[in-house]
Amino acid sequence: MSKEAPVNSPAKPESTFGARVRNLLIVIVAIALSVALFLGLRTETNSVSVAELGKNSIPLDVALSNGKPSIVEFYADWCTVCQKMAPDMAQLEQQYADKANFVMLNVDNTKWLPEMLKYRVDGIPHFVFVSKDGEDIAQAIGDIPRTVMASNLDALVAGSPLPYAQASGKTSKVSTQVAPTNQVDPRTHGSQVVN
Repeated sequence: MSKEAPVNSPAKPESTFGARVRNLLIVIVAIALSVALFLGLRTETNSVSVAELGKNSIPLDVALSNGKPSIVEFYADWCTVCQKMAPDMAQLEQQYADKANFVMLNVDNTKWLPEMLKYRVDGIPHFVFVSKDGEDIAQAIGDIPRTVMASNLDALVAGSPLPYAQASGKTSKVSTQVAPTNQVDPRTHGSQVVN
């Protein structure tokens, strides 16, 4: 008597080796997709460019007249430090949007030459902190950590001295109406007064 397999018998079970290989492939694909998703999302959040920030910033004249304190950033699209700081500045702008103005002035645009001269911009990024009354109260230059910038913004909004900024001191105005009462003859080296 020969035993024949029944016609409706279940399929032969897969070998354990084959099942392990299939499960290993599923795990590898899942890990690869997770890493790709994580890196993709991380890249997406850092994709803010300094040019975008500049294009969407508040105009200088509006910022100086709307009664809110302002931070003015002098930048350039080619500036690597400006690009590096762009994601942090975008986050700070969102965080302080209702409390402070964020103004971006591109140093490659000659329109901003008077402001560059006024604030003595000789390196970028160059930040000018302006009070709600439009008075420049402090400046900072270079790569500034987000936490330091946030501390400066907290103080700016509160009207307090900025903890991490180089202050630009006030100067006395020179009056052209003041004339010396006694003039010294320059050829005498200060020993003879001419009346």
